[in-house]
Amino acid sequence: WGHIASVCCLLLLSLVVVKAAENGAAKMSALRKILSSRLISNVPVMSQVRFAGGLGEPGSGAGKGGGSGGSIREAGGSMGKREAAFEEEYFYKQQKEQLKKLKSDLNDEIGFHEEQIKRHQEAITRHKQRVNDLDKDN
Repeated sequence: WGHIASVCCLLLLSLVVVKAAENGAAKMSALRKILSSRLISNVPVMSQVRFAGGLGEPGSGAGKGGGSGGSIREAGGSMGKREAAFEEEYFYKQQKEQLKKLKSDLNDEIGFHEEQIKRHQEAITRHKQRVNDLDKDN
């Protein structure tokens, strides 16, 4: 459960990051405060990569981080911003699919455990009946 919870937190946090990036700098600042809090200190750090300072706006050209992301992104301008938007959309859709699959898998697991509970309750009933039958025989 720990791994599943971490994956859920990471995916949910990634979706929050995407939405915050769409809504401006004030929400990004609030999100940085949340990320630095103790509540999610055990969440993997991969989701915090987006907050690296000095990179500028996505698609605006090469930043301080080293790799440029390709010649179109490096050139900046509207083409770079467009490619950055496509990239963000791709990852958003990918995360949405992962959450959908995770939800489906968890529902399957819930169904399996409910079936196991039903079988165990039937076994308990059978065993209690056998005990009662043995008590009647004595």
